Amino acid sequence: MSQIKQISETLKQLLKQHKLTYKQVAAQLEMSEANIKRVFATNSFSLERLEQICQLINLTLSDLFILLEKQQPQLTELTLEQEQELIDNPKLLLFAACVRDYLSFDDIISHYNIDLHQGIQLMAKLDKIKLIQLLPNNNYKLLLSRDFRWLKNGPLEKFMETEVLDRFMANNFDGEDCFRFYLRGRYSQTSISILQRKLNQLTKEAAELNLEDSHLALAQRKHMGMLCALRPWEPSLFEQFRTQS
Repeated sequence: MSQIKQISETLKQLLKQHKLTYKQVAAQLEMSEANIKRVFATNSFSLERLEQICQLINLTLSDLFILLEKQQPQLTELTLEQEQELIDNPKLLLFAACVRDYLSFDDIISHYNIDLHQGIQLMAKLDKIKLIQLLPNNNYKLLLSRDFRWLKNGPLEKFMETEVLDRFMANNFDGEDCFRFYLRGRYSQTSISILQRKLNQLTKEAAELNLEDSHLALAQRKHMGMLCALRPWEPSLFEQFRTQS
């Protein structure tokens, strides 16, 4: 990726963290919304324009260029030690989940019972284990890719199985914004591959929507859980009638 493209992508993330839309940026810079969208789409930034946008998010050009120099490839998974460090510190795990949802630092400490000093320490720990790139004024750049996955049988997956999934499924799912549907069938390997591909696409779309909504105020976003699962399985009620082969 070219450096100007990196600048554009980084600025987009920072604007989302500050809940600034293209329309608001355009108004601040006395431009039309169409023009500011074109600037980002074509990566046609002048130095003056870059500086003006940085000022909207309390960054200097130097801060932005230092960030680009230190930029790291996005992670698709953590190490065993990194996952264990999150599990061993519930508040650190909470912060990791919040930055994964693109919450600003101020939103996190106002929404949860965590004071400013402790919040800064937790952000520094996330920076140390490479989940985020910490920026001035408690801004950050997320270093996890959108297709991030937990380690198979790792600490986070085991935590989800023992602490989350049982509680998540212990619900009748009849409330507002709830959905549950179980379907069984007999499928060819080709059809199974199609189902797997569609479920993978759904998880990516969910991540995209989470990113798109990140510019909204926290009060306009609802914390949701979604479980996608598929495996060879037959109810035990049916299994008991199978012929022995």
